[in-house]
Amino acid sequence: MEELQRRLRETLDVLSPQELSNFRAILKKVDEEPRVSPVQLELEGRTASGLAGLLAKHYYLQAAPRVLTKVLKQLPRADLLPRWQSDPTAYSQVIPRKILKRSFDCVENELDHYDLSGKRKAFLMCVKKDRPGSVQDIQRMEDWLDQCQFERTLCIDPDKKGLIDTLTVFRDGLNEIKDEIACCLVTLMSHGEKGFIKMKDGDKVSLEDVFEMFNNKNCPALHEKPKIFIIQACRGERKDNGIETDDEPMESDDISERRRLPTFSDYFIIYPTQPDHVALRHSRSGSVMIAAMTEVFKQYGNKWHIVDFFTKVNNKVVHTEFYLHEEPIKVSLVMESTLTRSVYF
Repeated sequence: MEELQRRLRETLDVLSPQELSNFRAILKKVDEEPRVSPVQLELEGRTASGLAGLLAKHYYLQAAPRVLTKVLKQLPRADLLPRWQSDPTAYSQVIPRKILKRSFDCVENELDHYDLSGKRKAFLMCVKKDRPGSVQDIQRMEDWLDQCQFERTLCIDPDKKGLIDTLTVFRDGLNEIKDEIACCLVTLMSHGEKGFIKMKDGDKVSLEDVFEMFNNKNCPALHEKPKIFIIQACRGERKDNGIETDDEPMESDDISERRRLPTFSDYFIIYPTQPDHVALRHSRSGSVMIAAMTEVFKQYGNKWHIVDFFTKVNNKVVHTEFYLHEEPIKVSLVMESTLTRSVYF
């Protein structure tokens, strides 16, 4: 079984993060008994190594190559099939090097990731007033943006007019240098409630109004380019104390010649908690989500698609114990996406 697991790992290591995620989704539905359960995949199959071990243990020598072949055909990664179709016990086939970009012939002459070779622009807003730990959040976000090669605009402790005005200048700046822009990332860290963030004086700003400023109508510079929003703010006052479990380990026809886009597309928004719930921030160490982002990035860097990256961040947050006023409290990040390609920083 160790040799089988090693060979499975060699194949799975070739897959990009998005392909590995798709592999798990296909595996859930593959017609081979006994089927791998979603729980098993969540607990044991989050990494290439863990998934290889799960397949080897679950299907053994004869069935594992058959299952792997079925999944690779649907993925599709036909370049990985010969080693498993010809002779499951042969070890002489060469595994291709790991690639994050799919070859042109596999995806109809278009790459499956956004081109981020141009300028990366970031807007970083933080309300520090009455938010102990916010200084640490700012430093962590600045370090992360530097590592991801973003040019950033800072906006600290603004009032409502100050935020809107500064965001407008930032957005208009993107439109002025349209051809050089690769992507935009907006981080808003403050108090908040459902659908709003609060300024230092308590005034509220609608998140929908902020998102709208960068849509395809108002920001043509970002047509078909990723618009990332990181929101670190409460979304309500509800607190989730969690539950105790036994297994918790801590083309369509176009009548117009002019190509059109939806008003809102290529967005990715991450929230630190579910709707109506509080977000967590330590007075000394800063916000839970921002800290988890930093730790995951230190371990894995920028080799993951942003959705997979924040899935890993969420896994860390969900399986960490937090307390608020000596009561246990749990949070889960929420992702909203209209991305059409993968984002690799």
